Amino acid sequence: MSHHATALDEGGAMPGAASGGSWTDRLDRGLAATVEGVAALIVLAEIAILLAGVTARYVFHAPLVWSDELASILFLWLSMLGAVVALRRGEHMRMTGLVSRVGPTARALLETLAITAPIAFLAMILHPALDYAMEEQFIVTPALEISNAWRAAALPTGLGLMAVVALIRLMRLRNLRITLAAVALTAAVTVAFWLAGPVLKPLGQANLVIFFVGVVAACVFGGVPIAFSFALATFGYLALTTSTPLLVMVGRLDEGMSHLILLAVPLFVFLGLLIEMTGMARAMIQFLASLLGHVRGGLSYVLIGAMYLVSGISGSKIADMAAIAPVLFPEMKKRGAPPGDLVALLSATGAQTETIPPSIVLITIGSVTGVSIAALFAGGLLPAVVLGAALCPVRWGSYPP
Repeated sequence: MSHHATALDEGGAMPGAASGGSWTDRLDRGLAATVEGVAALIVLAEIAILLAGVTARYVFHAPLVWSDELASILFLWLSMLGAVVALRRGEHMRMTGLVSRVGPTARALLETLAITAPIAFLAMILHPALDYAMEEQFIVTPALEISNAWRAAALPTGLGLMAVVALIRLMRLRNLRITLAAVALTAAVTVAFWLAGPVLKPLGQANLVIFFVGVVAACVFGGVPIAFSFALATFGYLALTTSTPLLVMVGRLDEGMSHLILLAVPLFVFLGLLIEMTGMARAMIQFLASLLGHVRGGLSYVLIGAMYLVSGISGSKIADMAAIAPVLFPEMKKRGAPPGDLVALLSATGAQTETIPPSIVLITIGSVTGVSIAALFAGGLLPAVVLGAALCPVRWGSYPP
């Protein structure tokens, strides 16, 4: 599984590759600076709003009735702009196991399809998103008493910006022949499904297998970002086999990103970056090293303990690994630890600490399923601790004396 696009051999396509100082490069840089700047301002605004709401509620006992509503509106905008940034950087979650094992030409085609498939979805969903935003303008929010179009406009804006970003990435590819082949193949598959609509509708429940097993599997294994794989399957199922208005799908996108508890995700990531920038993580690691560094395999225990400790603060595995690995890896290599073992230990510990509170994974699961997040935290803590304790003797036996 990979977050990033796979680089291609010479002469192939490489998503996001610059082709020189062309107008597409200038447009890409300008769009990136604008979107990332606005997203950063929204994060700062969210921190200020939540701080003001908590202070007013628990210090002055005079809750701000509008704070949660404004935070929810800004979070929807932050989510959509974050999706734009991720698409531009090629960081949407995708599976590259098959893509990385085929030949250069096939790999270039699959990488290009990973751009054209999202473009197809964004082009099809943009009109329903605009309709949804127009419908929401007649609804007034209860606390701020403003039109809900201010909130709903985030959806067509984000989708439109993603389409622009994807088109820029497509135009910057070097291999025109493969680009045209990917565009033609995407268009042909889209038209084929559209023409097959009358045949698919009478199949009933079998369409669930066709779209959510066949289409999803083909897209995921072909390297299309997982979010867009499921989005294409859902859109096709609703549009071709049911009479459900496509506004429902846009509404579900809005509802899925409306849980205020999900705001903990970017804030925990922000906290993890602060821990790394301020040197707090380095200080904690050095303290653990002073306690255990003199015993056999002591730095391995420090790495395990530091991952658990920092995970309990930041909730972001990327920030945890970025803070811990540069501090411990050089010294552990000096002491004879194989680099492959270090990466394996860091990866295993990172996977085990996914359920250490505050866990972004558990927060997301609790928000989607409605299960108590406190109960998930309580249930996830003990397995993580047991796994960490079991990893220590394994590491002790493999560490050179």
